[in-house]
Amino acid sequence: MAARRELVVSFGEMLIDFVPTVAGVSLAEAPAFVKAPGGAPANVAIAVARLGGGAAFVGKLGDDEFGRMLAAILRDNGVDAGGVVFDSGARTALAFVTLRADGEREFMFYRNPSADMLLTADELNVDVIKRAAVFHYGSISLIAEPCRTAHLRAMKVAKEAGALLSYDPNLREALWPSLEEARTKILSIWDQADIVKVSEVELEFLTGINSVEDDVAMKLWRPTFKLMLITLGDQGCKYYTKDFRGAVPSYKVQQVDTTGAGDAFIGSLLRKIVQDPSALQDKKKLEAVIKFANACGAITATKKGAIPSLPKEEEVLRLMEKA
Repeated sequence: MAARRELVVSFGEMLIDFVPTVAGVSLAEAPAFVKAPGGAPANVAIAVARLGGGAAFVGKLGDDEFGRMLAAILRDNGVDAGGVVFDSGARTALAFVTLRADGEREFMFYRNPSADMLLTADELNVDVIKRAAVFHYGSISLIAEPCRTAHLRAMKVAKEAGALLSYDPNLREALWPSLEEARTKILSIWDQADIVKVSEVELEFLTGINSVEDDVAMKLWRPTFKLMLITLGDQGCKYYTKDFRGAVPSYKVQQVDTTGAGDAFIGSLLRKIVQDPSALQDKKKLEAVIKFANACGAITATKKGAIPSLPKEEEVLRLMEKA
């Protein structure tokens, strides 16, 4: 019997985050910045590969120093970059991001337009997408054309090839023309996913209700879903399937930087699900997968930066054994 496909393909943006050298200041107050590779879909691909899984990334970068650097980072981390294309007329996206003293993250994006927004449907590497066991994406690629059409086409190709569709909206309010448009477009592809992950902030944004109770979460449930996850930061995660639901606590760690923790969580969860898809129908197995994913997210929050903090399996198992 042929081996089961275990490739996770991520679609969307990869960019350079510029992070202040000093913590707890606004962007205007920062004395200097260091560059860090970022972009949620790319983080997810690297999270999968870091855990020994098969991962590929599909997206567009600028044909510039930063774009070439990001493509090299994917390859160096074991991610198939065959779905990456380059644009000679647009730059790689940049984001300046800081965690202010009041605990709020502040973003300033340079994208007008950046290369990732200009990916066309014709530029998609369909062969890579068709190999996916899971096709994972966010909502930033829905903001502008032609990338939005490319995104919808990629979802269709993946679904027709038998992939599970995984959706993490990864809300970035500052990138959208309006909050109403963000809500409408994020929900425009909601029904097509098999797996959806939202944070408690996104749950409130999409429902308009400041609560993580089950009756609020179920407003986002669709009968087509195989799994819906509500991440609660250091409080762990609530999960919902057709037949059962529950909550899994996280691990207590000393948090340094939560950037990328959600990407580590979903990447590790997808890695485990492609290894054993039956976990989606088995409460005990699924809770074990979510425990592992919670540990990955927790470890990522103990170090600075997203990609450098993404753990290997031995590190995750050590944390789980200690707890």
